[in-house]
Amino acid sequence: MTALNRVPSLMARAGTASALTLAAVGGSIVVPGAASEAAAASTAGKALRIAAAKKGSPYQWGATGPHRFDCSGLTLYSFKKAGKKLPRTAAAQYNKTRHISAGNRRAGDLVFFHSGSYVYHVGIYAGQGKIWHAPKTGDVVRLQKIWSRSVWYGRVR
Repeated sequence: MTALNRVPSLMARAGTASALTLAAVGGSIVVPGAASEAAAASTAGKALRIAAAKKGSPYQWGATGPHRFDCSGLTLYSFKKAGKKLPRTAAAQYNKTRHISAGNRRAGDLVFFHSGSYVYHVGIYAGQGKIWHAPKTGDVVRLQKIWSRSVWYGRVR
């Protein structure tokens, strides 16, 4: 749960655009008593900001950065720069994370797209139902609305 969710009046005072701007640039709002939650989420928040900074980088199958990425290459790169090691593929990353429900997801969690038990794509949850990801050949790293209900969520430990 983010500080903005815990203190709804902050969202009302800041306005939706301001809150989204804060999230996009990695800003924060200080809420008394939320320090331990903020410390736990700092790695995920840093990884999210790193992925967002790669906006416009071209997709390339098998690429892990720093200038080109595939989906799991972007998540691997972002979390590595944030201080956490992830396996190479989306499926292996799913197996390495702590699985969480959609109701408990927060910015910086991984979003895994699946067909049955097969995990085929991964992105980093940015909030508001959107992810940062490297979509496919011919595309670039970008922020996009989650387009499927066939997703699982994982938190990097």
